[in-house]
Amino acid sequence: MKKIIACLLGLFATTSHATNGINLIGFGAESTLMAGADVAVARDSSALNTNPAGLAQIDNKHFDVYGSLLRITDLSHKDQFGNDRHASNRYTGLGGMGYAQKLQNTPCTAGLGLFAQGGSGGVFENLNTAFGTRDEYSGLFAVAKVTTGLGCKVNDKWSVGGSFGLVYAQAEQKIFPNTSVPPDFAGISIKGADSLRTSFKLGIQYQATPQLTLAAAYTGKTELPLSGGQLKLNMTGAGLGVVKYRDVKLNGLALPEEIAVGAAYQMNERLLLSLKINWINWSDAMRSNVLIARKPDNAALPDILNTAAMDWNNQLVYALGMAYRYNDKLTWYAGYNYGKNPIPKNNSNPVVAGIFDHHLTFGGSYQLSSEWLMFAGIEYDFRKKVNYSNSDLPFADNAQLRNEAVWLHVMLSRRW
Repeated sequence: MKKIIACLLGLFATTSHATNGINLIGFGAESTLMAGADVAVARDSSALNTNPAGLAQIDNKHFDVYGSLLRITDLSHKDQFGNDRHASNRYTGLGGMGYAQKLQNTPCTAGLGLFAQGGSGGVFENLNTAFGTRDEYSGLFAVAKVTTGLGCKVNDKWSVGGSFGLVYAQAEQKIFPNTSVPPDFAGISIKGADSLRTSFKLGIQYQATPQLTLAAAYTGKTELPLSGGQLKLNMTGAGLGVVKYRDVKLNGLALPEEIAVGAAYQMNERLLLSLKINWINWSDAMRSNVLIARKPDNAALPDILNTAAMDWNNQLVYALGMAYRYNDKLTWYAGYNYGKNPIPKNNSNPVVAGIFDHHLTFGGSYQLSSEWLMFAGIEYDFRKKVNYSNSDLPFADNAQLRNEAVWLHVMLSRRW
């Protein structure tokens, strides 16, 4: 059963260059096009992943399927060995879907959804190394979630909800795998490591006035210890060939604990404004990355134990969004999202490029018929540059990471 669930979620675990750390700024089109200012809006099936109390606003049936295409306009690594190279993975696609239905003769709505949750990744080919070779440095980390939840109206003002999910993560990494210069360096390749863990989210919404909605949501930490992979250690320079380790674990990665509060205000019959402040506990989720490799196929080699510091900072994310109903068919959306880069300067890594601070979104929805609704829009992640010296990486001092990206978001919804 675990393998079946992992295979299903693996379809949605496409590596993305997430934008609030390793988190996406929003889930589903309306959430994203309002730049993540969603906790007090949350009125489609993506409420499962933003604020499950919002499910209670659905009084019929909703089905939503969405997709996003990421175009990396500048994910580049520069160092003192003459490298100034753009990652080769310039395009990434991700998606999700959800279904929610009002339960008859109850004040509750239930839902089920699949979501690409976040991740990071970069593939840098043909880099000059300190050992006189040209080789690949890459890392891909992807997270997806299947979740079910329930949102209920307590009375005319209060709604509560909760969702429970299974989170699947997978990772692979290459650190100059074709380079072997004993005793200084042996290239590494890791693949096949994954994890399946549970998660939960709780939420409330309060209708303070007919125009003003207040809301809050809590997300529990989900640890993601990766196992089941294989590591290849390049020992050809020592005459030992490529040694395979059959028991590999990567510990220390997690989805963080989050506390979000927000408000939505219906200014008039056309204009809705929404605000969210989200505290993300990265300092607990991303402290260190521990690699453990055992059972080499050459008994002369020892087990591998390596710890790399991450020490991420906690992050406060501020999101402001608007929805303007232009007419009975067309609604415009826009939003701005700010969260200071949580990755310490000297723990930066070109394949964990969630360094963005500023994000801008714009788009719209169009009522195709009485049942069908189409959303489309763009997200721009403003260019960010970090100069760093990370002693855990093979780049020596004075490396540079640059990142800039544009997203296309679309969603098709049926409501009946």
